Amino acid sequence: MIRLNLNREPQWVALLPGVRVLAAPATTAIMGAARRDPILEGVDETTDQDEAALRFAKAVAFQVISEWEGIEGKDGGLAEVTREHIDALLDNYRIFEGWQLEYMARWLGLEQEKNASAPLPNGTSAGAPNIAEPAPPAAKPARRTGTSRKA
Repeated sequence: MIRLNLNREPQWVALLPGVRVLAAPATTAIMGAARRDPILEGVDETTDQDEAALRFAKAVAFQVISEWEGIEGKDGGLAEVTREHIDALLDNYRIFEGWQLEYMARWLGLEQEKNASAPLPNGTSAGAPNIAEPAPPAAKPARRTGTSRKA
């Protein structure tokens, strides 16, 4: 089950304390435009997954970020929101992780819910956490002696 968000207004996304971006929702149209972005040229099944994820995150960011706070330019003032600056911003690993967790996960989370092969939260799946306590060491076996019951 998913909850529909009918709000199409851009929302502030905190990437780090003091750093946030105003980003439009990740609609199907946005994702389609991002997939056609020139930054993704040459990305295929042989491309390193981390490199492909970074490029796709940048392609989406180019489409949706319209404003930001806490990002300085070379002159010390607020940096202008440009493709070049967004590219440089996401090259910072901590910012990239924040973008992935706070913005991209909204889209990717819905995609994962549709994946029938996703790990289950219980059972023997690799996605299930181990919640059982370790068994205590084997107790010393009881001595076999006769029972006190009479035959």
